[in-house]
Amino acid sequence: MDQVIQLFENTFHSTKRNEDEKILTKTMINNYAKGKLLIPIKNKKYSKDHLILLSLIYQLKSGLSINDIKATLDGINQRLTNEEDFDLEAFYKSYLALHNKNAAEFKENIDIKVNDVVDVLGSNDDEHLKKVLLILSFITASQFYRRAAESLVDELTINELDEKKKSE
Repeated sequence: MDQVIQLFENTFHSTKRNEDEKILTKTMINNYAKGKLLIPIKNKKYSKDHLILLSLIYQLKSGLSINDIKATLDGINQRLTNEEDFDLEAFYKSYLALHNKNAAEFKENIDIKVNDVVDVLGSNDDEHLKKVLLILSFITASQFYRRAAESLVDELTINELDEKKKSE
């Protein structure tokens, strides 16, 4: 477990806001395992699939509740547990491709949002007001995306309930 924590600290170090922030702790991993966000860990050994799932959890936890993360990953965990032919690594590579595309689009959108703030304020050169409006703009966009993600989680949950009813 210590090696997993160290790997995550090294890999995601640049995402930390400050040095005191923890990327992953033993308690987090244990809670994820108990909450069935991860496939079962065998003999205290973590597979590549566990590392990928932990990485996905890390990405999701900044915007979703633990229950929503569980609902999101439940289908993947079931596939890993029941269907030996599910290629989690290929799925993760697809996610990374989207991540890189989103990062590039984000950089472009930052410039657009800065220009929008300047346009809205007109001739007012108050840097404090510009930063506050930019913060508000970022948070608003973040909330829109989070709500869209939550709606998709709700759809996953409803679809899963419907499938359980059909199989009964």
